[in-house]
Amino acid sequence: MVNEDRNQSAAVIFILLGFSDYPVLQVPLFLLFLVIYVVTVVGNLGMIMIIRINPKLHTPMYFFLSHLSFVGFCYSTEVTPKLLEILVVEDRKISFGSCFTQYFFAAISVLTETFLLAVMAYDRFVAICDPLLYMVTMSRKRCTLLVTGAYVWGITSTLIFAYSLLRLSFCGTKVINNFLCEYSVILYASCSDRHLSEMILFILANFNILSTLITILTSYILIFVTIIKIQSASGRKKAFSTCTSHLTVIFIFFGPLLFLYCVPSSKISGLTVKVSSVFYIVVIPMLNPLIYSLRNKDVKEAVWKLIDTKIFPF
Repeated sequence: MVNEDRNQSAAVIFILLGFSDYPVLQVPLFLLFLVIYVVTVVGNLGMIMIIRINPKLHTPMYFFLSHLSFVGFCYSTEVTPKLLEILVVEDRKISFGSCFTQYFFAAISVLTETFLLAVMAYDRFVAICDPLLYMVTMSRKRCTLLVTGAYVWGITSTLIFAYSLLRLSFCGTKVINNFLCEYSVILYASCSDRHLSEMILFILANFNILSTLITILTSYILIFVTIIKIQSASGRKKAFSTCTSHLTVIFIFFGPLLFLYCVPSSKISGLTVKVSSVFYIVVIPMLNPLIYSLRNKDVKEAVWKLIDTKIFPF
């Protein structure tokens, strides 16, 4: 029976429709997403390089930011090349194995980023609410453990999701009205009972979202209370400015994610789902390094220093 299910899964073909409903937009969208992807790669890898080679940026906040840039680069690279491909080719087929692999690695990256954002909120809490002990509390060992924990839980959650999918049997050719393979896409392509997998999705997805949001909200409530108690206006402004980049990233990351998974699917059009997916999978990895570089004085100074020393040949 197991071998039969595996043979069925191996024969399954998915067809990613992407934006095929809008043939006139295929080439413009290809060019737009190609530019976004190039900026994403250059921005995230550039951010990692700048943080690594500039001693001034060897602090916990930038250590976390380098890993945020890494996972952003990863999940954009796992999805965007396939999106570019289906915009210019007629054959939009993808095998079950390729679809599952895309989902698996993209899920690890997205879940890891979710927990990294919570870790970064905790870092800002310690920096503002307990500044005198900041470097002791956020020691290199603790920072490494927090980042490792984010990766481990991202991988563990994805393995649980993956098991809940692989226990199912699949058959035939399935048309996907999107440009990427997500959990729900693979789940509803199954020919067998999906009840247990749906329960696993509901419980684990809600736990991941709620735990990270509670951590972030609690951290920023305590940060806000502490900032209010600061006597000088300049002190309050300086304290809050250290959080603005992270808060911006949180809003643009969780906004479309909550919209996609909390609003009933019957009330969302297919185009809206695609646009929201494009935003959090393709656009957000490009925005993260731009937000931190444009709103952060230390990063801007590091970039100009690199340009002045001719490391960047332009």
